[in-house]
Amino acid sequence: MPTIFVILLVSLLLFLASAAPAQQPTLKPVATVKQLMKAIVIPSSDAVFQVAAKEPKNEEQWAAVQNSALALAEAGNLLMIGSRAKDRGEWMKQSQALVDLGTAAFKAAEAKDVDAVSKAGDEIYNVCESCHNKYMEKTNEAK
Repeated sequence: MPTIFVILLVSLLLFLASAAPAQQPTLKPVATVKQLMKAIVIPSSDAVFQVAAKEPKNEEQWAAVQNSALALAEAGNLLMIGSRAKDRGEWMKQSQALVDLGTAAFKAAEAKDVDAVSKAGDEIYNVCESCHNKYMEKTNEAK
């Protein structure tokens, strides 16, 4: 009888151990906000903005726009991680808007809809401008 009890107890412990949630890896930001802007946001947004003036002509060009839109969406996620988040209010709303609009631009590029990509680009510009007005350091060039 004690052997059966030990087997049941070990089985129960193994079951509980396997049912425990896996520990999530710790996210460790590497780039600063400024570095993310220069490396990802600016070149990716430029590619989305240019669609209205220079319509993609082939699958490769549309794929480049799709990739840029996805990079913008993921950059929004990166801006919400750790010390990059300037606050839990407006910063998070603006970052989430970049995720949503980057996703919308991706779907529009996937559908090869120039007007929808352009509309998403305009909205991305507005979100960026609003965020810059609130959070970007102003330089005193006119001293």
